[in-house]
Amino acid sequence: MTIESEELLPEELAPAESIYDTDYETGQDNIEVYGLDIHNPVFFISAVLILVFSGSVLIFPDSAGTALTGARDWTLNTFDWFFVLATNLVFLFCLFIWFSPFGKIRFGGADAKPDFGILSWLSMLFSAGVGIGLLFYGAAEPTAYYTDWFGTPLDAAARTPEAERLAFSATIFHWGVTPWAIYAVVGMSLAFFTFNKGLPLTIRSAFYPLFGERVWGWPGHIIDLLAVVATLFGLATSLGLGAKQAASGLEFLFGIDNGLGTQIILISGITAMAIISVVRGLDGGVRLLSNINIVLALMLLVFVVLAGPTLAILKSFGANAFYYVADSLRLSNWIDREDTEWFHGWTIFYWAWWVSWSPFVGSFIARISRGRTIRQFLSAVLVMPVVVAIVWFSAFGVTAIEQVKSGIGELPAGISDVSLVLFQMLENLPLHEISSFVAIVLLIVFFVTSSDSGSLVIDSITAGGKLHAPIPQRVFWATMEGLVAIVLLVGGGAAALTSLQAGAITAGLPFTVVLLACCVSLYLGLREERAGK
Repeated sequence: MTIESEELLPEELAPAESIYDTDYETGQDNIEVYGLDIHNPVFFISAVLILVFSGSVLIFPDSAGTALTGARDWTLNTFDWFFVLATNLVFLFCLFIWFSPFGKIRFGGADAKPDFGILSWLSMLFSAGVGIGLLFYGAAEPTAYYTDWFGTPLDAAARTPEAERLAFSATIFHWGVTPWAIYAVVGMSLAFFTFNKGLPLTIRSAFYPLFGERVWGWPGHIIDLLAVVATLFGLATSLGLGAKQAASGLEFLFGIDNGLGTQIILISGITAMAIISVVRGLDGGVRLLSNINIVLALMLLVFVVLAGPTLAILKSFGANAFYYVADSLRLSNWIDREDTEWFHGWTIFYWAWWVSWSPFVGSFIARISRGRTIRQFLSAVLVMPVVVAIVWFSAFGVTAIEQVKSGIGELPAGISDVSLVLFQMLENLPLHEISSFVAIVLLIVFFVTSSDSGSLVIDSITAGGKLHAPIPQRVFWATMEGLVAIVLLVGGGAAALTSLQAGAITAGLPFTVVLLACCVSLYLGLREERAGK
């Protein structure tokens, strides 16, 4: 039986059956309005905040762009140390749980069976967590670091062997175990407290050991509200990046203008596709699209490996993996760095972006992970993405950098538009029209998967943890994601990418505090479980 075919979780586990014996059904104060199953006040406050923000940006785009940039700069300059320290602590916590006796605990109890086969499960993990970003940055990020498009890691001299080594170390560092440890903590917490303790699938449930019954009051409301806002801005950043790259690809292939109007049309059209997928639900929408994603991604990856500098790519896998581990400590250090601009613009942005995505990805991977042990969960969530990152970035990055070193195509002259790098790289390979078209299709499918997955998660949070709130509610949040992506692009104007980053960084800061508290609460819950209580 899949999750999508089950009844609402909170009704399956009545308060008397919940191990914590909490009165969450009455405490959460769900109400019905025009057929909507709304968790008051989280739904109303989050909806009003998003609508007010969107309206303000559309009415005052210049002032909004200035405010977003100012908020980003203040966050980066004041809290860069906090982001690095917090993410490192989260990673160490995951390692502790992985190798401790807690790893034997199974989500759903000792007799629980997985809801999804291993391939579908891994496909959904991959698609929800990194899809759009891998396409956007697969060739662009290593090339940007190598050519000094926006600084170089650890202030290495551009276009040197050291710059090439650090280009891959830093890229894999940004996409490796650290972000997935962030996702894993939220996912473990929600899966454990939902499937083992009988609490609803919402962020506040992970804090029951810390707050007790107060988690159903305003402390819980604030936690869920922060989760909704962080998720919306994290998703909007990804959707905005996806729209910029899809528009660049369409101009590159077909001469279609890639301006703001095209990007808005793309976001609107793909949001409509996401709404259709959301209406179909987890089984008929998200899982189907995730499987399509994996097939298309593998096709594109194999093509690049075979059509590109195959021997150099194959040799790079082991070297990049080794240097990723060797350079991680230096890349994690935030004290007295000479590459402050690069460090803030890339590493801290990434950590904030991953944190802002963690309520969405964590909730989603929790929802699909019943029946897995904690050790199985961590093995998949921490190991598989690192392997994928090493293979993906090595294939696309080596191909692009070899073109730079050999003076082939447009990349040797430097990066003019980061969203074009993938297509400029593919242009110098055989069958580039077909591969570029496949890349655009893959980008769009990833776009839809992220949007519909995120809508299901936000919908669950704002419905008090119910897995199947009414369809109009799903449609509302899918629409809001597209709207926020559009207004961030509009508010950013010519500096749209900066605006997207500013939204993710600013929203990620408060949720980083929530993330650290989540580690403490999960440890208390797991310790109680091992004690047989």
